Amino acid sequence: MNASAGGSASGTPLLSLQDVQVSYPTRGFRSPPLTVLDGISLDICEHETVGLVGESGSGKTTLGRALLGLAPVTGGRVVFGGRDISTLSRAERRRTAKDLQVVFQDPYSSLNPAMTIEDILTEPLLARGEKGGRDIVRRLLDQVHLPQDAGRRLAREFSGGQRQRIAIARALVLDPKLVVCDEPTSALDMSTQARILTLFKEIQETTGVAYLFITHDLAVVRAISHRIAVLLQGKIVELGSAAQVTGDPQHPYTQRLLMAAPVADPVAQRERRVERQRLLERQAERPSEVVDTPR
Repeated sequence: MNASAGGSASGTPLLSLQDVQVSYPTRGFRSPPLTVLDGISLDICEHETVGLVGESGSGKTTLGRALLGLAPVTGGRVVFGGRDISTLSRAERRRTAKDLQVVFQDPYSSLNPAMTIEDILTEPLLARGEKGGRDIVRRLLDQVHLPQDAGRRLAREFSGGQRQRIAIARALVLDPKLVVCDEPTSALDMSTQARILTLFKEIQETTGVAYLFITHDLAVVRAISHRIAVLLQGKIVELGSAAQVTGDPQHPYTQRLLMAAPVADPVAQRERRVERQRLLERQAERPSEVVDTPR
């Protein structure tokens, strides 16, 4: 598959990135701009989870920020719900917030410590002049498996996993069609990660929400995604089903990511290390295919 061509699951895309570029000006009169994303094309359909994986600095978070209007789209189009949202004004952007939400990486800094959980969850509703906040809060707390009295408490009274559940509930309060999940499990321990991933899948089954799931962790992206896009230096180098990308990767960079991912079994880990060395030696014989080895 030609990754640059995008590709999607069956159906009309909910989100369509069309040759998207994000560049920033650099210092110096003659210095060229810094291009962080270069020609990204990717579709996400309703009810679908697309995982975006790559090492630090690959442009994953910038892509999420571009969708949310937090990074400048300097080329191409971001089409959401049939409308190009990359050229909207700030006021027009706010009107898209109902359908496009985000869950950030750090559950400790993404919640206002001075507000009760009920206030945090009802704030988006009040901003839109909507009513029935308490009933919605009760429904959301139940949906993310938190006790009903959680609404009266402050964020500092909860663990990291519980705070991330609150952040997920906040993202769902307006019934969005797409949620950008920016490394939402990376600050959590392994058992808590598993529970949060299960929660994401439960929510998708009951609401039909779509996810762009950004992570550097191949085990996480394999567990939750229908399709996976692999990002390297601002370009998608591989795109396919989760089974294909993680089971039969075609691009050398994807192969290296898989080889670098740790496994719990020490014997299997040693075998992986040997196989990775063989892969590096084979690719050294084909310099045109060599890419930076992930740490």
